[in-house]
Amino acid sequence: MILLLEQKEPKLSGDIKITGSKSESNRLLLLQALFGNFKIKNLSNSNDSEVMQKALASKEKTVDIHHAGTAMRFLTAYFAAFEGRETILTGSSRMQERPIKLLVDALRDLGADITYLKNEGYAPLYIKGKKLEKNKVSLAANVSSQYISALMMVGASMPNGLEIELLGQITSVPYIEMTRSLLTQLGIESSFKGQLIKIAPAGKSTIPEMTVESDWSSASYFYSLAALCDSAKLKISSYKENSLQGDSVLAELYTKLGVKTTFLENAVLLEKENKPKPQRVAFDLANSPDIAQTIAVTCYGMGVACDLTGLHTLKIKETDRLEALKAELSKLGANISVTDKSLHLEGVTNFQSEVTIKTYQDHRMAMAFAPFALRAPILFEDAEVVNKSYPDFWNDFKTLGFKIKEV
Repeated sequence: MILLLEQKEPKLSGDIKITGSKSESNRLLLLQALFGNFKIKNLSNSNDSEVMQKALASKEKTVDIHHAGTAMRFLTAYFAAFEGRETILTGSSRMQERPIKLLVDALRDLGADITYLKNEGYAPLYIKGKKLEKNKVSLAANVSSQYISALMMVGASMPNGLEIELLGQITSVPYIEMTRSLLTQLGIESSFKGQLIKIAPAGKSTIPEMTVESDWSSASYFYSLAALCDSAKLKISSYKENSLQGDSVLAELYTKLGVKTTFLENAVLLEKENKPKPQRVAFDLANSPDIAQTIAVTCYGMGVACDLTGLHTLKIKETDRLEALKAELSKLGANISVTDKSLHLEGVTNFQSEVTIKTYQDHRMAMAFAPFALRAPILFEDAEVVNKSYPDFWNDFKTLGFKIKEV
């Protein structure tokens, strides 16, 4: 499906209810499967979380998680520790190009029985579940925090708990802390000091229910709208000031791009501030790489130069997001360069109109570019890709007055 998106009204206002965080939801779904006894409120309605639920409930030998990267990492650990179950874990063609070797090696060190069915280091995997009794493991910490979180959660189900030694620079620390916080809420003790994480074996939880905060990554697109329009008063919910999500740094970063955040009860109010825009901004996004695409498009739309660093994990996402950003922003007229871990954009404005953005089967490519419609009409290939994390995305833009037409 190709959509044409345009918006000629530079003043935006409205109330938007955003689905629960995919990151929190998928962690809680796994913890619920491991330890049960609690209900989950405000669960994400994303495709990824639906895939996770179906996979955990499946009795079939083959489990296909399609494009859901988080599910691949979490379920690899889950099925490896599922004593007596044999599982073939597979996904889309792109998923079979995304590396899983570091996690598999770590699980094998703990005694897991995992075999590659095609290419070494990649899905599909043949997993013979067994009790993992070893309680110490080490792995590189600079590739994906999801590997670490997967081990942490499954470690709590192991008879002796788990000690994880992290090697090298640690990436996406807030996501590790998110996992720890959820474990703590379930009464599971843990510590994270220096390069060592310790997870105690789980006792019996007495928590009746857990509530998922709305997704801060999804909030980023409304921050972009607020920055790009002439005036904005956007209320988005449900959010809290002391968030577990690393992407909540948006509230701080976007102050430099002219957006004021006011925390209300269970919501945030975004308002455009009347102040001069910066000539250049520099952000280290090592702890929040999922908002890099949004920030890059925002900066181009504002004519603000930017240097974004800490982006090494973007190479192994749904697509190579750095190269995808370079290709699609260049179509719009941007002067952009990328390395394997950074993005550099000059503050020139040479906006091209009615450009067709390729989404690369990546939900964030579609959503990050959508606010650019405030500058010029823009088209999107495979627009339904937003269903992966935010199925209501295009409808929410309609409520703010955007015109959307299927081409």
